[in-house]
Order: sequence, then C-alpha cells, then structure tokens
Amino acid sequence: MAERFTAFRISEAEETVTAGFVECSLDDLDPGDVVVRVAYSDVNYKDALAATGKGRILRRKSCIGGIDLAGTVVTSANPSLSPGDEVCAAGFGLGVSHDGGYSQFARVPGEWLTKLPSTLRTWESMALGTAGLTVALAITRMEANGLEPANGPVIVSGATGGVGSIAVAALAGLGYHVVALTGKADQADWLRQLGAKEVLLRSALDLTPSRPLGKTTWAGAIDTLGGDVLAWMASTMKIRGVIAAVGLAASPTLHTTVLPFILRGVSLLGISSSDGPTQEMRAAAWRRLATDLKPPLLQTMSRTIPFSDLPRVFDDFIAGAVSRRIVVDLSR
Repeated sequence: MAERFTAFRISEAEETVTAGFVECSLDDLDPGDVVVRVAYSDVNYKDALAATGKGRILRRKSCIGGIDLAGTVVTSANPSLSPGDEVCAAGFGLGVSHDGGYSQFARVPGEWLTKLPSTLRTWESMALGTAGLTVALAITRMEANGLEPANGPVIVSGATGGVGSIAVAALAGLGYHVVALTGKADQADWLRQLGAKEVLLRSALDLTPSRPLGKTTWAGAIDTLGGDVLAWMASTMKIRGVIAAVGLAASPTLHTTVLPFILRGVSLLGISSSDGPTQEMRAAAWRRLATDLKPPLLQTMSRTIPFSDLPRVFDDFIAGAVSRRIVVDLSR
C-alpha cells in the first residue's frame, strides 16, 4: 500500500469553492473499517455541481470528491469483506460528507460496500455507477408495482443522460417498447441504437397547463426531469401505470392533481439511490446490473479518462454537453 497517494479535494470557504489534486496518506482519510485501493470512479452531475460550486452539495467545509468508487479491498476489519474482494460503493454521503472515490485509496465503513458479482468487472460497475444503480432500483420497484412489457410503452425522459441512457438500454433488453424523450434531436440515432423504438423530442410536447387527465398512453415512465414533464407524464399514464421519479434536472416542483392517482390508479414511486435502499436492495440491484439489466453497448455508452483529466470535464456536465458516461481511471 502506498504511503502517499493522490486525491481530488473540494473545499469551501467564504462561499467560494476550490477543487484540486492533493497528496494524502491514509491518516488524512475519514474513518472506516475497510481500506479499498480504488481502480475506477465516475463523473455524475452531482460531482460536477460539487466541484464547480454550482450547487451547494458539500455538507462540510472540505471533502475528497466522487460519489462512486470501485476497487479491491486492501485491509478489512469487517467480517463480510476480505482483502482481494472486488467491491463498489455508491451514495452514503461519499464525496459530500465522507471522503469519496476521487482518491487512489478510500477508507469507508464496510456496510457501504457491495461485493461485485463475478460477472461484473470494476470498470463496468463505474460505467454504470449511481446512474445504473438508480435504474435498477427503479425498474425493480416498477415491476413490483405491476409493470411488464405487455402493459404498453414505457417513456424515459432525459434519455441521453447517464440515468436515461442506461434506462433506455435496460428496459429495451427486458423487452419493453421504449420511447426516449430528449431535447437533443441529433442524438436520435444513438437512442435507437440503445434500443428505443421511438424518439420523442421535448420541443414537440405541449406542456402548458391543460386538463388534469390526458390521453392514456404510457404503461410506465422513468423521469429524470421533474417539473412540467413529470406532470404531463402523470396526466397521460394508462390505468395502473407506474412512474419512477429519479431526478429533478428541470425542476423540483410538481404542479398536478390527484386525479391520475385516484381515477386511474397511477403509482408515483420516488427512487433514492443514496440513502433509501437497504444493503439487500443494493446487492440485488447490482446482481441485476450484472445480468439482465446490463446494457449490451456499455463499452460504447461510456468513455474512460485518466484521473489527471478529471477537472476538465465538470463544466461540460454543467453545460449539458455530455452524452456518454465518464469513467475515471485512478491509475493514470
């Protein structure tokens, strides 16, 4: 184990956020009963908000960034994990209130770590990351609420984003008729490659307030946007339709009525991948991501950057200029 290693630390002082590479030792890291040699992390919108200061993400004055990590256990005082185990972690305050994955070594509580299934490599787990975990949790809960391919089409908003693109591919792999909703017309062919049967442009929607119940269209929906799009989805769900609300990229507000829920029996499921799922739910989600929910085009859905290039990608995330998952190689 290296005595000194590199980490990417984010600090806030007098409402100014600074971020950059620092040299660390294990003594500099937050406490935990497992030390992991981090092989890969990834970049999520939340990471970009934290590193640029565009969102008040940090829950303390200084923290090593990175809400996801994957690597190999080096030392463990946790009975469920042993040196050599390949593990991943997502959420739990990593990169926000506990030193995260942008570090060549991480020290975390063992219960935050999931042992990777044998069919899922560390790189693949970060090509999926929090986005993939969110999708797996959403689909599992939607299925538990009655969703199945025979019920009708499933719409996915923000379809070119991390969560959206994985959702399109995963649902298509399960046999669903997937409609990809996007604001990026130039990405239509890519979305069809991922498995979308139809591509719907957000500019084609009339989102002005209208009747609380529209034409019954969708058996299911995964929404990353919130706001008017989520309200429109609710009003156009089929009888016993199921919506998974996973994000608020457009707005945290929701102006709708109870009519879709009490007259059509629509279910609105809130999906949290950070603090909501139990260890058992996480393990089950990662097992599905290693099998029936693994996108066949995962290699082309992602690109890998060296750790040294990490600061260059955050602004692109904030500007909405990223259409592929970004995996961070901590060895470079």
